[in-house]
Amino acid sequence: MKKSLLVLLVALPLAATLSGCVISVKDGEVDHSFMGDSNDRSYENRKKVAQVQLGSSFVDMQEKLGVADFSETYTHSEQTIRVLYYRTQRKHKDGLTTKDECTYLEFVNGELTQTGNGDEYKRVSAN
Repeated sequence: MKKSLLVLLVALPLAATLSGCVISVKDGEVDHSFMGDSNDRSYENRKKVAQVQLGSSFVDMQEKLGVADFSETYTHSEQTIRVLYYRTQRKHKDGLTTKDECTYLEFVNGELTQTGNGDEYKRVSAN
């Protein structure tokens, strides 16, 4: 009984000190830490978005950039409009991605028509 109580008294403070740690594991050139992934993904997305060409197809861009952080699809004047948002910067240190941290890509009928800052995208209204 005394040994288990002694082990518990030693182990409990040690376990409590580990609760706020961030563990970073390097596998060759790959950094698996949480913050490393966050910053690397934003940088990689910026590099890829900088190379996009207006008129590119939706399928090509999705293959090149991967899964979007946000997406919207709607119709306006019988045209299908798809908007993909990719995180390209980090403004808030809360670990969440918001549209103001993204770049948007707007596709009309499957063709890239414009890009810009995610929080500046205005959905075409039915006026």
